[in-house]
Amino acid sequence: MQNGPAVRRRKLGAELRALRTGAGLTSGEAARLVGWHQSKVSRIETGASGVKPADVRLLLDAYGVADSQLRELLLVLAGSDGGAGRHHWWHAYRGVLPPTYRDFISLESQASAMRTLETSVVPGLLQTPEYARAVTRAAVGGLDETDERLDALVEVRLARQDVLRGEPPLELSAVLDEAVLHREIGGPGVMGRQLWRLVEAGRLPQVRLQVLPFRAGAHIGITGPFVIFLFSHTSDLDVVVLDHLTSSLYLERKEDLQAYSEAFTTLQIHALSPEESLDYIAGIADGA
Repeated sequence: MQNGPAVRRRKLGAELRALRTGAGLTSGEAARLVGWHQSKVSRIETGASGVKPADVRLLLDAYGVADSQLRELLLVLAGSDGGAGRHHWWHAYRGVLPPTYRDFISLESQASAMRTLETSVVPGLLQTPEYARAVTRAAVGGLDETDERLDALVEVRLARQDVLRGEPPLELSAVLDEAVLHREIGGPGVMGRQLWRLVEAGRLPQVRLQVLPFRAGAHIGITGPFVIFLFSHTSDLDVVVLDHLTSSLYLERKEDLQAYSEAFTTLQIHALSPEESLDYIAGIADGA
């Protein structure tokens, strides 16, 4: 388990090493092509040191990597503010977003799919503005309704939802513990509108929403929520994210990814089907 930047360095390094070997180059040959010492290439590939986006571009050019989406993803892992892909809008909020949150958003913006178990609140990508405001205010603490920082954090949460409308859109699979549907956040009116928003979102082709009902009893996700990011170009970049009050932990080992992927599949099996889930949420919303 590591923090976001460390995981990004390791994953970026591993991918660059794979691309170098795929190009039939030794680390020394790659270093000579870009005018570096061989030790710099080695440090980058092991994740021992960071690498600037400009240096990543040099290596990708040397390795003959023409895939624009793969190049963009690797540049994001290197901390690029721009590129040919989605606009990295979150950099405008550097003053209010902690680094771990920026890391999360950067991964979310480039992932092809996201699997999430939520046990307390509606996933951020599916929240209404009112619900997002109530959740953010409670999570951050010490902010009142007129606080500009609260406004900015809510703006960020809502802007993140654009990934569901992108081309191609992020594919979201979410399992919600039934407690999420009954925890009254923001008052009855806010909660009612949020439930109907879930029903609406669950009908989108890129969203698979399932409810894990109370009658399912104890389940493998009872220890807490998690997120799995999947990347279409290479599974080596897939990562599990565990959120804590003051930080996030990233699990990148293949055995961890396999364990959480299997756990998520098990949760889907025990949850209501997507069709049953939407009917179930609608029934709760009718009584809200």
